Amino acid sequence: MEKVGLKRDRIIYSIIEFGILGLLVFSPLPAGSVPEWSVLVIELTAIILLLFFFLIKEKPLPDKIFPQFMKWPKYFFSSFLILIFLQIMPLPTFLVKIISPSVYSFKASFSPASSVTKFMTLSIIPSHTLKLGLEIISYFIIGYLILKTTSKKTQILRIIYVSIAMGMFEAFYGLFELYNKNPRILFYRKIYHLDSVTGTFVNRNHFSGYLEMIIPLVIGIILARIYIFSFPGLNWREKVHLISEKGISKNIVLSCGVILMSISVLFSKSRSGVFILILCFILFFGLISVYFGVSTSQKRWIRNFILILFLFILIISIYTGIDATIERFALDNLLKEGRPVFWGNSLRIFSEYPIFGTGLGTFPSLYPDIMEDGKLIRIYHAHNDFLEYLCETGILGFIFLFGGVFIMLIKNFILWQKRRHPEVKGLALGGIIASLSILIHSLTDFNLHIPANILLFSIILSLTTVIVHYKK
Repeated sequence: MEKVGLKRDRIIYSIIEFGILGLLVFSPLPAGSVPEWSVLVIELTAIILLLFFFLIKEKPLPDKIFPQFMKWPKYFFSSFLILIFLQIMPLPTFLVKIISPSVYSFKASFSPASSVTKFMTLSIIPSHTLKLGLEIISYFIIGYLILKTTSKKTQILRIIYVSIAMGMFEAFYGLFELYNKNPRILFYRKIYHLDSVTGTFVNRNHFSGYLEMIIPLVIGIILARIYIFSFPGLNWREKVHLISEKGISKNIVLSCGVILMSISVLFSKSRSGVFILILCFILFFGLISVYFGVSTSQKRWIRNFILILFLFILIISIYTGIDATIERFALDNLLKEGRPVFWGNSLRIFSEYPIFGTGLGTFPSLYPDIMEDGKLIRIYHAHNDFLEYLCETGILGFIFLFGGVFIMLIKNFILWQKRRHPEVKGLALGGIIASLSILIHSLTDFNLHIPANILLFSIILSLTTVIVHYKK
């Protein structure tokens, strides 16, 4: 009976792993999974995988320090989900009037009957909050499953390699469609950003946001593979032997992947994407110099590799022409952008609903229509994920959500500094920089509201936590 149970557990583990890999492959293809049907696929897959997880009898024992590591992130994320539940749960009207008077006034203004009802929700549109809340729960579930079921090196590498393969596909496909006379986004005709690389995404900023999470993963895995190249005390024959054993051809392919994806980011003409790309190389260079636990000669070798890779990307970009990308950094273009207006209006919304927010997913309903080029346009996002979550969930939800994220990221970095395993150092550094990159990009865009991107972010953050705790 025990053998039957173990065999069943192994099958379930495989189902969960390949389910997560399947989401990695699927999520960017249907326009970044923005269409509602693709979000439903992600949600149903997450729920089914979680049900399979509950069927496992012999769950893996965690690292001794792992429960303590996740203690506060668990409290923060659980508090965030409780807050979302409170936003959609009918509360006594007098209580809502006390704790969120702006919500009470809003509902009384647009629905006079609500002022005499006995119950009222903290969300101005609870159906929107429920819809986005279920979506966010699915990302939490996927991150949770990675933390609970990913324990082997082969599992870690499969997730990373599938992510890299999708990044290389997006870059290649995007460049292909850029020079296509009738550009498409897979099965749909491309309408927007015809002069930019967008892959299977509609928006170039979301395309660059997706790749800027994958590029650090590629560099990290290259670092994990090349540390042996500079082992001191070996003659050239021994080094050649080690290199051939490690598979130099795979390192060349991975390096070409970094170049391909970096050029795609440059030709996406996303200013934030170009900035984050440069910052990514600076972070690798700086963190390796200070914290990489290898000899001085090995550090020098790795820094030279990153510098050469960056210069190679720069030379190719200049040769192929990035004038239009550089022009987008011109001051007059920056002044024409509406983002400062969006941010100012978002802050005003937050000032009216500071504690509990307006309700998750309700930002477009409160944001005023604005004039742009003589046309009245509708704004659906604040172009700053932090501000948008601040408006929708208030200061409490903002602290709970991003507090949990930053605690995990900081703890990963602290533990990464202490690790000496060269493969762990390389892979975890890639994950840390990938997570940091998308968070910085979210200051000027809404990548964390694009399903494919927030799903990848959840996977990378959880996988990085697994990597820094990894032991043979």
